[in-house]
Amino acid sequence: MQRPLLMLLTLGVSSIALCGSVLAHVTLETAQAPANSTYKAVLRVGHGCAGKPTTAIRVKIPEGVIVAKPMPKPGWQLATSTGQYAQAYDYFGTPMTEGVTEIAWTGGELPDAYYDEFVFRARLTGIAPGTTVYFPVVQECSEGVHRWIEIPAVGKTAEDYEEPAPGVTILPAAAP
Repeated sequence: MQRPLLMLLTLGVSSIALCGSVLAHVTLETAQAPANSTYKAVLRVGHGCAGKPTTAIRVKIPEGVIVAKPMPKPGWQLATSTGQYAQAYDYFGTPMTEGVTEIAWTGGELPDAYYDEFVFRARLTGIAPGTTVYFPVVQECSEGVHRWIEIPAVGKTAEDYEEPAPGVTILPAAAP
């Protein structure tokens, strides 16, 4: 009777450890979105850096993701950087040639023991269905940094990397 209990306990602890490593990344709450749609990106931050609190989150907005608008977060300063797009994108009949290229939430403090979310919305346009769009994120802490910027090479997945960038897979556009 003790052996099956020990096996179950070992399996349970292993499962928890595995879940902890999976949850250790900065991830997107919604991993799929239709082409040519407005996407609400919810970046989930589940830990700090080696036990130290998170003090800044910076996300690079990739090409094809336009008119990005971040959500303010109480206790954090919000800043955006803008730049030229590689091409013009149609935004409901208006050609867009520049926009937000980076969003930064700084000056707050998210203790390692807590979880939080950082939110922005943007339009996914000109991106072929089946493509995964990656949002490189730098997580700064009072001591240390995580660079969630690794984009999988062909034939690899995010699980093959220590600090993968969160991504959203583009689905076919929704029918009108």
